[in-house]
Amino acid sequence: MLTLMGLAAVAVCLLRLVIDRPPGGSLSLAWPHPDWMQFRLTAMVTAVIVGGSLALAGTLLQTMLRNPLASPFILGVSSGAGLGLMAMAWFVYFTGTAGATMPGQWWPSALAGAIGALAIVYVLGRRRSADGAAWLDPVALVLVGVVVSTICAGGMMFFQHLVPTGLRGQFTTWLMGSIPEYVSGWRLLFSASLAVLSLLYAFGQHRSLDICLLSDDEATSLGVSLGSLRLGIFLSCGILTSLAVSLAGPIAFVGLIGPHAARLLVGARHRWLLPGAVLCGVTLLVGADVLRQVIDLGGGRMPVGVLLTIGGGVLFLVLLRVEMKRS
Repeated sequence: MLTLMGLAAVAVCLLRLVIDRPPGGSLSLAWPHPDWMQFRLTAMVTAVIVGGSLALAGTLLQTMLRNPLASPFILGVSSGAGLGLMAMAWFVYFTGTAGATMPGQWWPSALAGAIGALAIVYVLGRRRSADGAAWLDPVALVLVGVVVSTICAGGMMFFQHLVPTGLRGQFTTWLMGSIPEYVSGWRLLFSASLAVLSLLYAFGQHRSLDICLLSDDEATSLGVSLGSLRLGIFLSCGILTSLAVSLAGPIAFVGLIGPHAARLLVGARHRWLLPGAVLCGVTLLVGADVLRQVIDLGGGRMPVGVLLTIGGGVLFLVLLRVEMKRS
């Protein structure tokens, strides 16, 4: 099954390279001219990094928090990363230390925002039993995540309001979620390297992640050090989410749908689930980027984040119904 999933991911990547529709022209399939090849290749590679990173982060969060609704977007991790970027973008503009540009260039500020949001959700999403033991409440986690996401979104709008009108329009486009067609080579290499290292770390912990699906007491009795594992996994999720947000802006549903689709196809064992989720995330985001090339509503190509917010919600409901029938 993983082979078929890999072939599907390769197919949509190739389709992203060959699909062509000039402004006002008709849709066609052709190998791009060398002058355009770099732009399409950059967009494809960026979508691969972003889609795979979000899906992997969603898988790890769902496992460590034992919550099927956990994802970077729902728990406010994406919004926290966006807030960190917007705050840094405003600071750079306000101090005049550099030219006023898009906020996605300051990845460390996105990492700080993502880790901060995740830490708040984790701390406030726990309850204590009568004997003083702390445990994660699935409902509280989602509620706290939604509130943190809303607060961070308000913070992003606040900083967006503080910049000039021209820069504000660029920020608005970035906040919709879009796959850029020009990203420097070193930045793509840096992002891909961190994403691969995070995947290798998570895959190296696949047995411990399987055990973490049990209760804390059972996992501890089986030899899993939950404290160090959660720290490493949460740091990996912060890195993956901040990379994705800094490249493409906040994008919804990829981190939620990717893990669920992979579980339906390869099962819940993390040895297969982790690479399966990455492939599902790549296929979903690159496929959405292909689809937006086809849609022409007269106002230019739709941002991929808008398309995923609409279509991703419908797809998640379909997957939910399938899982309910299977259970």
